[in-house]
Amino acid sequence: DGERSNSAAGQAMFQILADDTPIACTTIEEVGSTGVGALTVGFVILIVSTVVFLSKANVSGEQRKYYTCTTYICGFAAMAYFAMLSGQGWTAVAGCRQFFYARYADYIVTTPLVVLLLGLVAGADAATIASTVGADVVWVLCSYMGAVSVVTTVKWFWFLFGMAMFLPVVYSLARTFRETVITRKEPDMIDLYGKIAWLTIIMWSFYPVVWLFSEGFASFSVSFEVVAYTIMDIISKCVFSFMIVSAHDSLGSSSSAPSQAREYV
Repeated sequence: DGERSNSAAGQAMFQILADDTPIACTTIEEVGSTGVGALTVGFVILIVSTVVFLSKANVSGEQRKYYTCTTYICGFAAMAYFAMLSGQGWTAVAGCRQFFYARYADYIVTTPLVVLLLGLVAGADAATIASTVGADVVWVLCSYMGAVSVVTTVKWFWFLFGMAMFLPVVYSLARTFRETVITRKEPDMIDLYGKIAWLTIIMWSFYPVVWLFSEGFASFSVSFEVVAYTIMDIISKCVFSFMIVSAHDSLGSSSSAPSQAREYV
């Protein structure tokens, strides 16, 4: 009886998987002119931002680590956008839909750098930053695995796993890092962290929504998906980075204050 029940369960699972077996695509829904225009604008903005931050990194002193991070954030994103604009970094997924995996190659590098920058501004310890980066990386990987999953049930399991990792990231940015920066009692840094942290939390919260209606339900057209992701990328990377650059003096004073205190002890 036990063997028959196990066999029946195996056959049921096989049937579930078989029902979602994809068929060969005769046509693929690809990005249109609107999406290509968005990719072009995104690439130009990102590459210009990269040059600006690179020039800052070469001339700044205490602030160099911040500008180096912003340079790589926009630089890696610009590379991904160039790949997508050049017709590279994509494949066809279930539903015969164009899927830009180059975007996830971007996110696996740039979102940890964003977390690192937030941690540096907040003055968080290395362990806290590392744990938040780890959760962020798992979230990105789960989103990618869900996007390329053929079996619908598996796709939504990956999405739920990703959301389970996304929530700790949000908690760290909204609570843990903020509590750390408040203890430093530096009004300028508290104000800067509050602005860039909430910008990041709000913009990153839109990514799962767009994922749901593009990679998830495939309700959005590929062009609309590209436009939506481009807007979010520009705000969460370029605007975020320029907000940090605008606080040049505050970043320098926060870095130099501890060394001065040690000098007079």
